[in-house]
Amino acid sequence: MSQAEPAGSAGNQGPGIPLLSMKGIGKTFGSVRVLGGVDFELAGGEVHILAGENGAGKSTLIKILAGVYRDWEGAVELGGRQVAFTEPQQARQAGIAVIYQEISLVGTLSVLDNLFLGRELTGGAGMLNRAAQRSRAEKLLAGLDLELDLDRPAGSYPISVQQMVEIAKALSLEARVIVMDEPTSTLSRPEAERLFAMIARLKQRGCGIIYISHKMDEIYRLADRITVLRDGGLVGCSAAAELPEDEFVRWMVGRKITSQFPERNAGPGAPLLEVAGLTLRDSANPRRKPVDNCSFTLREGEILGVAGLQGSGKSELLHALFGTWGSRASGDIRLGGEEFEIKSPRHSIQRGVALLTNDRQGTGCITCMGVRANITLAALERYSPGLWLDYPAERAAAARRADELSLRAASLEMPVGHLSGGNQQKVILAKWLETAPRVFLLDEPTRGVDVGVKHELYDLMNRWTAAGTSIVLITSEMPELLAMSDRIIVMSSGRITAEFTRGEATQEKILAAAMSRAGEAA
Repeated sequence: MSQAEPAGSAGNQGPGIPLLSMKGIGKTFGSVRVLGGVDFELAGGEVHILAGENGAGKSTLIKILAGVYRDWEGAVELGGRQVAFTEPQQARQAGIAVIYQEISLVGTLSVLDNLFLGRELTGGAGMLNRAAQRSRAEKLLAGLDLELDLDRPAGSYPISVQQMVEIAKALSLEARVIVMDEPTSTLSRPEAERLFAMIARLKQRGCGIIYISHKMDEIYRLADRITVLRDGGLVGCSAAAELPEDEFVRWMVGRKITSQFPERNAGPGAPLLEVAGLTLRDSANPRRKPVDNCSFTLREGEILGVAGLQGSGKSELLHALFGTWGSRASGDIRLGGEEFEIKSPRHSIQRGVALLTNDRQGTGCITCMGVRANITLAALERYSPGLWLDYPAERAAAARRADELSLRAASLEMPVGHLSGGNQQKVILAKWLETAPRVFLLDEPTRGVDVGVKHELYDLMNRWTAAGTSIVLITSEMPELLAMSDRIIVMSSGRITAEFTRGEATQEKILAAAMSRAGEAA
């Protein structure tokens, strides 16, 4: 790393001096070069999109800026002064805030405690000033149009609300440089709109925002400039108004993508999963039903889309089918013509039901374990017929799945936490494919992955259904839902309010059905 002044105040930004300048940034992990000579600049009052496929080097560049990595090449200037952060605290003190894609809140602590964790407000005698913290927290949340119980454990709120708390926490630093990594990946449209309004206010205050996203609509809505990385190198930087979308995609993936979605040559077969009266009761309040008397049929080789607003019960429906909550879920369910009793995830897996959750690092994989161990985790009994694990067979199976899904990892023993978001998602998919599912429940499978990986996942879904696997798909991206689903059911307040065939479904019809009972929820 270049010689630099200690981290601290960056001083006043002079005329023509970028708020942030990163020059010749390089980073190597072992023998793997993940960044090579990357330049990046950010002006005050600017939203600068940092884009690229998963594994392009975006997260590494941000972690260098945030002081997570110490050993790197190049130079970083903040307000014209060279800085070298050796720990995240130094970056925060210098006015850099990072909102990471994965939730980092302590679930058992209150919202209030999470907002000020590690930088608590104190009084003159060094005592904790909770009144000042509460007042500051209320103002922060009001700025995002959030009304939350500050004393409630953060982990008890839905993922989307936790993401908004993460955003509020970062904004509380009053930073001049704010990095947002896929901030809307878990947010509903109204929540995203509140965030966009906050971004506009931050720009007016002169803050510089580095924004990472794979969503074309929000990229072109927010961006002043766009920088694209690919395979650890800089592809280009352009004013957003001067970069056509098709050229932007070509920069990211290195090739031209002719269509956003593959054709669905659907020919669903006989009914495979028949659900009647599925109900899930809240353990704290049995009268509350997150899933209320839901009935539907899933056919062989079919993709059944599930639509609904935040809190509609979509994810709870999938978890109820998977047995996450055991006997709290009830209903008359038949799988392949035979009675299917809701017992536990283990029972569901044995019967051929798999669930990809919407919380990749929380419940999808074990990030400290390697790729091989994660891929075979749900089917480990197959490789341990006796007292010992058949390691060669297990490794061969993991290698086959990694090859099938075009998984990019330095080795099968690399910890999953070191992989890009898209490759982590492929590891989780590979894990469930090892169980040979007949019914694959997919909750936001393309969340936080780049356009290239999305196309790969769409092709995989078509291949799986062509082979007879049936899919229940939840996605918050309406074009994806309409293009990939053979039928769509819509939920509101825990109930199914409408069903549409592929030919009938439109965005307007789906939104109308999603809002039809929204005002009746207790």
